[in-house]
Parts: sequence; C-alpha cells; structure tokens
Amino acid sequence: MLIGVPREIKANEDRVAVTPAGVQALTMAGHKVLVEKSAGQGSGITDEAFQAAGAELAADAGMVYGRAEMIMKVKEPLPVEYSLLQEDQILFTYLHLAREPELTGVLLQRKVTAVAYETIQLDNGVLPLLVPMSEVAGKMAVQVGAHFLEKPSGGKGILLGGVPGVPAADVVILGGGTVGTSAVKVAVGMGAQVTIIDNNADRLRYLDDLFGSRIRTLMSNRYNIEQSVRYADLFIGALLVVGARAPKLVTEDMVQQMKTGSVIVDVAVDQGGSVETVDRVTTHSDPVYEKYGVVHYAVANMPGAVARTSTFALTNATLPYALELADKGLQQAVLDNRSLARGVNTRKGELTCKAVGDSLGIESCDLHF
Repeated sequence: MLIGVPREIKANEDRVAVTPAGVQALTMAGHKVLVEKSAGQGSGITDEAFQAAGAELAADAGMVYGRAEMIMKVKEPLPVEYSLLQEDQILFTYLHLAREPELTGVLLQRKVTAVAYETIQLDNGVLPLLVPMSEVAGKMAVQVGAHFLEKPSGGKGILLGGVPGVPAADVVILGGGTVGTSAVKVAVGMGAQVTIIDNNADRLRYLDDLFGSRIRTLMSNRYNIEQSVRYADLFIGALLVVGARAPKLVTEDMVQQMKTGSVIVDVAVDQGGSVETVDRVTTHSDPVYEKYGVVHYAVANMPGAVARTSTFALTNATLPYALELADKGLQQAVLDNRSLARGVNTRKGELTCKAVGDSLGIESCDLHF
C-alpha cells in the first residue's frame, strides 16, 4: 500500500503522523511511504531522517493526496484540503466529527473511508489512540491553568501550590478518565487542593485509593458541580463521550458565580466543550478569552504545543493499526479487529458511527461490506 503523510496545516499544529521509525516499519513490511516536505519540522524531524528511513518526499500536499491509498494525519482535514480527498481513500486521523457537520458531509459526498483515531475502542472500553494525547492534554491543562492564574496573564494572581501560611489554589476536575487522572497527578504534585467529579463510583473509588487524602472525590450531579465550580480557582473540563459531543454540564449561570480571575480549561472543546460559555475554539497563538471575568482556555489541539513529545507518543499507538490496515486492507483488517472496526466513521458515502449520527442528526448504519 502507498501511505501518504501530508504536513499538518491547522494553526499551531506541529505534530506529524509518522516518525522515521514508523516509516522504516512500514517499508520493511513492503509498503511505500510518501511524506510531504517539512512535515516533521515542527517535531524536530528532518526530511533527511525520513528519507534515510525509506520515505519518498513529496513537494506538496496535492502529490500526497493524489497518489496515496491511505492518508495518515494528526488532525482533521481543513476546507482547503477537502478537494484533495479521493474516493475510497482511507483517511486515518483524529476527526471528532460530532462537531464537524461540514467535514462529515464532505467525507460522505467524496466517499472517503474515514477511520477516526478517537473511536477505535477496545472491548474493555479503552480508547488506545486517544489515551496518549489525553495524558498529554491532562498534564498540560494544569500547566496552562497555573500560567493563566498569574496576574499578568489575566488571572487572580494565585500560585497553584500556595506557600506556608497561604492556602493553595482550588482545582476542580470534571471527569475521572485519562485526562482527569493525568490532571490530578500534576495538580497534586504542584500542591493544589484538588476535587475530582465523576459519575462512576468505581472510578472515584479507584482515584481515592490512588491519591488518598490528597484529593476530594464527588459524584457528578448538578448540585456538586455547581458548588465546586463556584469556588474553583481553576476548573478543568475532562469529559468524554466516545464519538459524540460532550455534554454541557457547566452552565452559564455556574460560570457567572465564579470569582473574577478564575480560569477554565476545557479539554473537551474538541468534542464541543463541557462548559456553556466555551462558545468558540481558540488557538495556541491566541489561547484565551474572558467572559464574566473568567479566563477561558479553549485550544482544541493542546498536545500540539509539545509537538515532539506528542508525535512520538501518538505514533507509538497508531503504528500497529496503520500496519494492520496496510498489510490486510480495510475489509480484512476490520473483520479481524473489532476495535479497528469501531474506528470506521464513514465508508462509501455512508455514516457508520452512530454516536456521530446522533450528534449531527444524520442517519447512520452499521459497517458492512
């Protein structure tokens, strides 16, 4: 199979979908890899490194899309790339279609086989291609939150861990999955007072066993969320519903009750956001806006800021699935691997992910051949 890797063009997106190690693995398996020039520059990977591993370089994205049977990306195609997509081409990337009606329509119209990293799911519920980026985003959420709590950055001027005689910041994390757990690790490590809210008692029990008295756990309901958000110095939205839009559990009224200079970091913004006042997506070059005196951070590709770490973490997870698709072809690969089958969102003009269909009000069907 000929695998194409275009350069990412989303604002401040410096990750790349394959590393030289991945190129070598694919070429040793008998496949060809076509990488757009400078695709790895933001992650510190040179064109020469890709060539030494066996890749062919392409002058532009048109060459990559025009020749490749499978496109490997990090983020969803942008409108300038829509016309480059080919019928029956496999697109293997993060898609988050639940908030992308236009892109969903393009993929259906152009009959692209879209395999979404974020909906590949193991039988035990784990999302193996989302886990590494969720770990990065969770740790970053506390890091950026601490920065924007500083007075010059628009915050109330609080040090996350406090000092002797001065209380630490109150950090509230909504969602106890991979993002939330990673955020807890960093927040606790920095000395913050941490509350984590989840709707799964077993998950809260696990977190309580893991962190003990260093955190407070609460069941997710409107009352607990409202009371916790009101007093939060830093609120982190870490919700995930596989393939679907995140529920808006933090209302505008709740945000209005927060103290001036508090900070919201909504990691769920790439799935629509879990906070009602997160009504726009921001970028790394312009990451925050203020509403009701509260600083809102709503960057959808947070891991792109630490591109080298993120690229290697992501490609460690994606490469085995890419090899499976390339070695077996789509049909046999998804027949052999139910987890991979769950990743197929569109095929031959049909929407094959029910969660996306429910979110967008579009008819969906089961994947079939």
